[in-house]
Amino acid sequence: MADSVVYHEKGEMMRIRELSQRTGVQVETIRFYERSGVLPPARRAPNGYRVYDETDVERLRFIRGARQLGISLEAIGRILRYRDEGIPPCDQVQELLAAQIAEVEARIAELERVREELRRIRDSGASLPDDVVMENCVCGLISRVSEENSHE
Repeated sequence: MADSVVYHEKGEMMRIRELSQRTGVQVETIRFYERSGVLPPARRAPNGYRVYDETDVERLRFIRGARQLGISLEAIGRILRYRDEGIPPCDQVQELLAAQIAEVEARIAELERVREELRRIRDSGASLPDDVVMENCVCGLISRVSEENSHE
């Protein structure tokens, strides 16, 4: 079988490189997903090659999309187990998305705080002299940030 992209009908098999090309997921990542259990172990062709079908393509696209949204493999595994057991995972996915949004908002708030601290140090340090000892210059301001944050 060639390593070029071939679009398959349901039931037609493809090798791992083709699965990678169809989904945009690296071959090593596919193997990792198999080892971690979010992607079922591949079936094997008589020659020992891993083979996949359209069901694997769909599952891998879901995993890739969820990872791009920052969803953990553990959470993805739970969602897929529900689905595999015939239980619609929609309520769990809604809860997961709400939690993910809260986490992103907290990270944004932290990044905004860091941005303001960087601006404050840059502006304060602009008028300080150069200092090879790094105590009375902008570098000293940076050193004091870690001291200030260790008391929090």
